[in-house]
Amino acid sequence: MHVWKIGIGSTVITGAIMAAFFFIEKEALFSGSAGAATQAPAAAAMPVPVTKIVKKTIPIYLEYSARTESIRDISLQAKISGYVQQQHVEDGADVKAGDLLYTIDPQDFQAALDQVKAQAQRDSAALEYARVNLRRGTDLTKNGYLPTDTLDQRTSTSRQAEAALTMAQAAIRVAEINLGYTHIRAPFAGRIGRNQAPVGMLVSAAGSVLNTLVQLDPIYVTFNASESDLLEIQKARRSGKVEAGILLPGETEAHHKGELTFINNAVDRATGTIIGRATIANSDFSLLPGQYVRVRLHIRDEADALMVPQTALGSSQLGKYVYIANDGKVDQRFVTLGATDGNLVAVNKGVREGDQVIVGNLQKIGPGMPVQPQTKE
Repeated sequence: MHVWKIGIGSTVITGAIMAAFFFIEKEALFSGSAGAATQAPAAAAMPVPVTKIVKKTIPIYLEYSARTESIRDISLQAKISGYVQQQHVEDGADVKAGDLLYTIDPQDFQAALDQVKAQAQRDSAALEYARVNLRRGTDLTKNGYLPTDTLDQRTSTSRQAEAALTMAQAAIRVAEINLGYTHIRAPFAGRIGRNQAPVGMLVSAAGSVLNTLVQLDPIYVTFNASESDLLEIQKARRSGKVEAGILLPGETEAHHKGELTFINNAVDRATGTIIGRATIANSDFSLLPGQYVRVRLHIRDEADALMVPQTALGSSQLGKYVYIANDGKVDQRFVTLGATDGNLVAVNKGVREGDQVIVGNLQKIGPGMPVQPQTKE
């Protein structure tokens, strides 16, 4: 191997080092040319469906767990003693006010009525005779044929006969009332329960229960409102009727509606809640006392709420956010949410009207990525 010595100033470079130097420079030159020729293209913009944020007036609700209660729930009891003669409706039947439910054997009470009616007829005849006798005695006394004392006796007899007839008429009314008690009727419309007095059973006025009857239309729905919501509820009541809707398990729309009719007069110190009650129409009797439901109170309407689809929302440790298509790139906006309305949710802070919210491919994009907005119909 030959070694050349080349003097460059005070530096001596050998031939081998010089060859290596020229090789490196050549590689660098060709490498730079190849890199310029194979530069990576810009990333393609991903197509994403977008929808514009719009303003809308939405109802604002307060929603609570609640329980249904009957307005009237009574035990059907006999007011007289006797044997149950007939049950006129089946167990669990829906009845109207005045419907005949049970008959207690009326024979004894019919006989008692007949007896006091006969007594009244006798007393009426006695009164008629006493009055005729009094008129005759009055004429005789005027002519001096009858002593005054005798006339006084006839006057007393007539008055006693009047009193006796009045007592007999009162006895008739009592007997008629007792006879009426042998027919037990529904005092209001509702649904009867399970029979507790089979035919032939001896019931008494001491408290024998024949059945139960509950009113189902309308029906109460009772709930516990938080103390923090009390101010809003009271404000809504001052503005007018507060509408209430009832949601059964699995329902998203209220099919039973009514209004808030009662707020208790004190807050429970132990729980910090106050009892409220709504009266709900229940014409189809689908709500029964004791059911767990949800009550939704419409307390006001909020105008110009900025609405976005709930499917556009994302979540992270910093909170809820949406992606906005801004100048062809993804802009992440953290938002403060308000009330929901169907599949839309109000955004109180973080977006503006007209912003294009990305509603699809959310898992494939991130802040700053290029996107191609496609309006979603």
